[in-house]
Amino acid sequence: MSGARLGRIGAAILSLFIAAAVFAPVLAPHDPTRRTAEPFEAPSLDHPLGANDVGQDILSELLFAGRLSLTVGISTAALAAVLGVTVGVVSGYIRGPVDSVMMRGVDVILSLPFLPLMIVLAAFLGQNTTNLILVIGLLIWARPARLIRSQVLSVRESGHVQAARAMGASHRYVMTRHILSRMTPLIAAQFVWAANVSIMLEASLAFLGLDDPLQKSWGAMLFYANSRSAFLTDTWLWWVLPPGLCIAVVVVGFAFVGYWLEERADPRLRPTLPSGVPLARSGPQAREEALG
Repeated sequence: MSGARLGRIGAAILSLFIAAAVFAPVLAPHDPTRRTAEPFEAPSLDHPLGANDVGQDILSELLFAGRLSLTVGISTAALAAVLGVTVGVVSGYIRGPVDSVMMRGVDVILSLPFLPLMIVLAAFLGQNTTNLILVIGLLIWARPARLIRSQVLSVRESGHVQAARAMGASHRYVMTRHILSRMTPLIAAQFVWAANVSIMLEASLAFLGLDDPLQKSWGAMLFYANSRSAFLTDTWLWWVLPPGLCIAVVVVGFAFVGYWLEERADPRLRPTLPSGVPLARSGPQAREEALG
């Protein structure tokens, strides 16, 4: 399956979940904070996914939890992208001591024991959504920074960049107008990767009870289900499985979109015909090139 088709499938998945999160107040059959059923009530017409241990409707809870999970994922990805792009572009373009200092900082972050450090920081800074976004964002920006820097090292030697510098253009002008414009597909791919990772990490921290106790995400739903021993009864079918599937499907959606964006950013990833002609050009002209 081509990257473009995977990208469309991933975009459709993400659009569906984002729409469900945005319109959760309209789609939710009940107020997720109120008791509207008996504790551990099985699924029914009034409660399609049953109820949790305090009688709250799980479907309504699932829709509203998606808002927090997606908000954390996208906000963290934005933070990581801003940091990664800034460090990567400045480091790759300026070079010299600036590059050395920045890349040593990136190396330090990449070498740290990621999960234990994230747990310690989340516990130390406090359990709220803002701190969660900061903790995850400050620990995942290094990978995008290194990848973007490697691309900038190539772009900065291109003819149009050299011409702009010869004409006296400032470093800021060259970086914003001539380098960033060439980096858009790669930046978008790294943003999607960061959102993907952030959603999984948020779910991990929430499952450990390190998220905001006043708000529920998909990971928090799993935490409460586990703490109420839902895994040991049939309740897991309607309390554990739905949020777990939501996390998995959203991650797959981001992965599909990310694969398509990486394919656009790096033509070497595109499938080719035996002659070396890119498959995306497999029309009459491509067949002539393949035969000729």
